[in-house]
Amino acid sequence: MRTSFLVRSRRRLLALLGTVALAVAGAVALPGTAQAANILTNPGFESGSLSPWSCTGNLGSVVSSPVHGGSKALAGAPSSSDNAQCTQTVAVQPNTAYTLSGWVRGSYVYLGVDGGASTWTTSPSAYSQLTVSFTTGAAQTSAKIYVHGWYAQGTYYADDISLDGPGGGGGGGDTQAPTAPTNLTSTGKTSSSVSLSWSASTDNTGVTAYDVYSGSNQVLSVSGTSATVGGLAASTSYTFTVKARDAAGNTSAASNAVSVTTSAGSGGTGFKQAAPYLYLGWGDPPSATSVMSSTGIKWFTMAFMLDSGGCNPAWDSSRPLAGGTDQTVINQIRSAGGDVVPSFGGWQGSKLGANCSSASALAGALQKVIDAYSLKAIDMDIENTDEFENEAVQAKILTALKTVKANNPGLKTIVTFGTSTTGPTYYGNRLIEQANSLGANIDVFTIMPFDFGGGSDMYGNTVNATEGLKAKLKSTFGWDDATAYAHIGISGMNGLSDQQENTTPAIWTSIRDWANSHHIARLAYWAVNRDRPCAGGGVVSNCSGISQNNWQFTSITAGFTG
Repeated sequence: MRTSFLVRSRRRLLALLGTVALAVAGAVALPGTAQAANILTNPGFESGSLSPWSCTGNLGSVVSSPVHGGSKALAGAPSSSDNAQCTQTVAVQPNTAYTLSGWVRGSYVYLGVDGGASTWTTSPSAYSQLTVSFTTGAAQTSAKIYVHGWYAQGTYYADDISLDGPGGGGGGGDTQAPTAPTNLTSTGKTSSSVSLSWSASTDNTGVTAYDVYSGSNQVLSVSGTSATVGGLAASTSYTFTVKARDAAGNTSAASNAVSVTTSAGSGGTGFKQAAPYLYLGWGDPPSATSVMSSTGIKWFTMAFMLDSGGCNPAWDSSRPLAGGTDQTVINQIRSAGGDVVPSFGGWQGSKLGANCSSASALAGALQKVIDAYSLKAIDMDIENTDEFENEAVQAKILTALKTVKANNPGLKTIVTFGTSTTGPTYYGNRLIEQANSLGANIDVFTIMPFDFGGGSDMYGNTVNATEGLKAKLKSTFGWDDATAYAHIGISGMNGLSDQQENTTPAIWTSIRDWANSHHIARLAYWAVNRDRPCAGGGVVSNCSGISQNNWQFTSITAGFTG
């Protein structure tokens, strides 16, 4: 934030710490010995597609970074209600010992066989190998292998998964293909997805998967008789078919074809975040978990990630990226069911955007932080003459954000910058225009509606500034009102600002309510450190300068739902 006295501008946890290992059906004879041969298909995802893996909720994707081996890996993005489980069913031999292994990274990653043994790891920041052995049952002819993360714990990665043992169906094995699925129909659509359903196929040994095709390209593999294909373009026609597959890999003929045109886009990101700033290097930082339990807040914007020299990220340029106080607090926030978005930059300090020599170098620095914390979102707080008022640095930052967004599917990117009372200034408009011309695909443009340089109507000025931003987004990107609002954030300042503007709890409540009614993407303020009363205290680091209750602004912010 533009403030003279501070360095500013801003799980379901494992209720269950492991999957219970279920006993595999016992054998009546001594088990056979697995041969050292990987019987999984596409074990390292080098094909560039998921097939024949199938991921719940369309939450799996193939990425080019980070990888363990080769050039591709699996990325799973758990939500608060889906652990992003990815599975592959293979033919196996009865009464036979197998060894399952794989390389994983991320927070809480599981590897196992459905109905059988499993293993897991907590939070490796680099790839770590998981290994588990199991023995098939006396009549078992297929096994479903799975890997998954944990609810709301960030993206996990998996690579080079191996199931060592003899394949099933050797010598006169199953060669009969399933019947073709029938009655394929569309059950719904949006601007970016199509939902499908079909009638089940039959097979002599049982259908294990259905592969969904768009034209000649396989786009999805599921175990049931319905699927939603995402990532589609608005107002575009697609033709889908489905094929059935059994455990031996026999594939049916295609179903009937169905053509669907996606809806016209309203363009929202689906991203909603109430995340006040918390700064551990200043202002008597409070206990994050105590604030969470008192207010219901789940997200914090953590300030500030800066350059420690040589384009290397560190908290406030001095505290370590990993293993220090900041990581401890982040771990505590996540253990309490919350999460964080680091803020890069601010008004003062040695900033990565200004000091990294190129967009690729800056992207590499951002990636270090993304990897260290398995992040879902990052905030680039672009201020002052070294970043905000330097168009070349603006372009460097936007290009770096475009790069990390492409390399980290599901990552949300936020840019935060100052504003006038009527909307973006020249440099704010330039930032938006460059984001468009570079194809940066920024998720949220967040303005800081304070220190305006005039005006005391903080509610009216905030609304006017936001409406000005909406108008600029509409004219630049060709969006409608709803789409523009869905890409907007507001980051205010509680209590007294440097220019003696006073945002009271009542005013902040009105701003919050306006933000909810217009369905914007993000609400934040500077800062939780100041969310304490000190009427007449002036503009200081550890209280708001006004009369209020402890954590009152945070409680109000927690009511933002978008």
